[in-house]
Amino acid sequence: MGRSIHPETAIGAVHLAVRDLERALAFYRERLGFAVQRREGNVAQLGAGGATLVVLVGEPDARTVRGTTALYHFAVLLPSRPALAEVLRHLGRTNTPLHGASDHRVSEALYLADPEGNGIEIYRDRPRAEWPREGSRIAMATDALDVDDLLAEPEPVSAEGDGALPPGTLIGHVHLHVADVAAAEAFYCDVLGFDLTTRYGPSASFVSAGGYHHHIGFNTWAGRGAPPSPPDATGLRHFEVRLPDEAARERVVERLRAAGAAISGTPTGLLVRDPSRNGILLTAAGLTPGSSPAPS
Repeated sequence: MGRSIHPETAIGAVHLAVRDLERALAFYRERLGFAVQRREGNVAQLGAGGATLVVLVGEPDARTVRGTTALYHFAVLLPSRPALAEVLRHLGRTNTPLHGASDHRVSEALYLADPEGNGIEIYRDRPRAEWPREGSRIAMATDALDVDDLLAEPEPVSAEGDGALPPGTLIGHVHLHVADVAAAEAFYCDVLGFDLTTRYGPSASFVSAGGYHHHIGFNTWAGRGAPPSPPDATGLRHFEVRLPDEAARERVVERLRAAGAAISGTPTGLLVRDPSRNGILLTAAGLTPGSSPAPS
């Protein structure tokens, strides 16, 4: 089954269950600069002038559970280094604590968490020509970020207001807790068709489409053999893998069927789960909500 997923595959919206929707919305708007695109009842769609990037679902009775598989962090990709510098300034102005700041050689990144503990990375990519390599693998690392050099970038003029995320902001990747790295590699590479880009020893791997440094990372840092997150927990409900067209999605679906994976039709896409029960919604560009065919 070793055919690669379409090179234009990307990560779409990340769907999160939160106990306190109003507090979460305030954080994502005021601290991170997201705009509310649409809200219906307990569901809010957030973005930055383009596609939906984060969907928050208010579930007041949801439980906070630790030590399970689920989300490690999702990563907000900014279009430029000056945009990352402005995010860092805005986080400072709003006294928003950071959990870390790293230079990964392919990117520069800030780390924090939302009020309910969902991990968030905000980063900018270096040009692909500058990415270091070791043979066929991309040589990522975790070095200290030169914060002073980053803050020396010129301050951009935002048309949306102070602290707003700039147009062109995307979800660049997601990083998951899994129970077993080898099983996750087999699913994401051999079944879905992502390409392995690098490994961090036996505890973490990174995969991508089209030569990107990674669209999905997964690790066993919550414990090898960790149980799946229960259905009534806060945190990740699923994340979207966006294929460029229906034909590309159907090729992935065929591999899933051949592997015996369960596929559920939803109004917005086809839902599958990895071996650690993390949810993935397969969507295709050009399909309107409700047009996803039911799995056969």
